[in-house]
Amino acid sequence: MRKMVSALCICLSLFSLTACGSKKSNDSSNSNSNELVLVTDTGSVDDKSFNQGCWTGVETFAKANKKTYKYYKPTGKSTDEFKTAMELAIKGGAKTIVCSGFLFEVAVFDLQTKYPDTNFILVDGAPHDAAEKDYTIAKNVVSITFAEQEAGYLAGYAAVKDGYTKLGFLGGMALPAVVRYGYGFIQGADVAAKELGVKDVEIKYNYTGTFDASPEVQTLASSWYNAGTEAIFACGGSIGNSIMAAANTAGKKVIGVDVDQSVESDTVITSAMKQLQTAVEAQLTAIYENKFDGGKAIVLGAKDDAVGLPMETSKFTTFTKDDYEKVFADLKAGKISLKVNTDAKTADMLGVENVKVNVIG
Repeated sequence: MRKMVSALCICLSLFSLTACGSKKSNDSSNSNSNELVLVTDTGSVDDKSFNQGCWTGVETFAKANKKTYKYYKPTGKSTDEFKTAMELAIKGGAKTIVCSGFLFEVAVFDLQTKYPDTNFILVDGAPHDAAEKDYTIAKNVVSITFAEQEAGYLAGYAAVKDGYTKLGFLGGMALPAVVRYGYGFIQGADVAAKELGVKDVEIKYNYTGTFDASPEVQTLASSWYNAGTEAIFACGGSIGNSIMAAANTAGKKVIGVDVDQSVESDTVITSAMKQLQTAVEAQLTAIYENKFDGGKAIVLGAKDDAVGLPMETSKFTTFTKDDYEKVFADLKAGKISLKVNTDAKTADMLGVENVKVNVIG
């Protein structure tokens, strides 16, 4: 997805924290008060993936409703650094903070009662204490997670149905959402292989340990492509940029993640999507209509039309829209049961029968 914002960056030396924002043109450029705030995880709002999907939800709602808004990117990955960013946002006037990712779970738990007048929207996680014993969600917090295994399933199923037999999965970090994507991808490929009666489907599987684009990720992807991998599911924010570059050089293909990434590269044949923007906008709307359903954990999946493939932009050759609608309907109706991150320690322990999974590293 094209970069959505051109942001003014403000140096905050006291906290050594990057804070960037975008405001309506009729707001004072000297105002430090921002009603809506997104705090990113380790990625950025232009990662063309998870963070950007959440940021687009904040930005779209704010512009439509004339609210001031900003994003903060913490300086590191620790709970303390996340809390510093969140508290800085609150001091800057934030009434609602959207927290982008699983890594915020402890930070939100720690701050939810300290700041009862601030609403927190935690995407891809549920608040809990550091000991993982207390999972209380306060009334000013809503937890949103997705059935990524369903989106991954659709991508794996479609790829094999379209004739791909040498696949790869490169995830960023082995976080629950990423693992669910990967496990679903394998299971979808397995079912498609069984239906087609093919026995030679193989999937290389690895986590890069980062969500950032890097020469190392590109080199790894290139080595897979050169060894015969036809398409890689790039499941990890900006690592997709490196994988797309490798695919372009090798003349191979990529499956995108989180948002429709077809505009990023001609190598992208489809994307395993979750409706991040829609989910964030829906919660912001609820807040301002006094309908915020805080204190709850929400899981969104096919039954909510919250995951899927962008068939309008997908570049399949034999897998049709009718094929997609049939398998999606089965998912939506609960006819397909999928294993998730808690059901298998590693990807090669899922018990699939028609796909060879090679866990690397």
